[in-house]
Amino acid sequence: MNNPKDTIYKGFPRKVRYVPVPAPLLESLLEEIDDLAELKCTLRVIAMLHVKKGHPRFVTLGELQADRTLTRSLGQDGDSASQSIEQGMAKAVRRGTIAVASVEESGARQQLFTLNTEVNRTTLEKIAEGATQVSPLPVSEPWVEPEDTPNIFALYEQNVGMLSPMIADELREAEELYPAEWISEAIREAVGLNKRSWRYISRILERWEHEGRGHGKPGRYSKKAVRY
Repeated sequence: MNNPKDTIYKGFPRKVRYVPVPAPLLESLLEEIDDLAELKCTLRVIAMLHVKKGHPRFVTLGELQADRTLTRSLGQDGDSASQSIEQGMAKAVRRGTIAVASVEESGARQQLFTLNTEVNRTTLEKIAEGATQVSPLPVSEPWVEPEDTPNIFALYEQNVGMLSPMIADELREAEELYPAEWISEAIREAVGLNKRSWRYISRILERWEHEGRGHGKPGRYSKKAVRY
């Protein structure tokens, strides 16, 4: 696997997404936060909440520990990454940037995290009191770096067709917008539906961005996608 530190970022693609970030996090709080795991966890929570649908919006500790981007950004794997994420989130909660509620489901305690705003605090209080139901909670396993990460260019050629210069550019841009596993899964889903074209694959990604991955019916792909 290539080390991201060995490459120079080529700039943001023309279709880059923007995620709203509370201004204090880029100003006064940025001066105060001295733990990299806390900062990365906080930013990742904001990004994950941004693509959530419905209300209330929250992220579980399990979701964070299963998140490829966060795990890889910490330069760790398995138990070490899970521990760093747990510690980073604990610091964010103590600082007051993140609010947390603890609920019980299937005999186990689950932590729910969201941005610490007045509205979100009230929502978490109602969840903790049982006045607002959030079940079923997502079930996630800690993310582990696969031994052989699939090359999306080879995957495209093997499953879809010849890789033209135009398609190669589209794939490179998609890599900037979406996680690699999203692209790989979208290719496999399109192939499974016998829709072997980049246009169809890109619509799958776009739908996942707008509707969330795992929602909607196969074969109904509309517009443009979220990266998470």
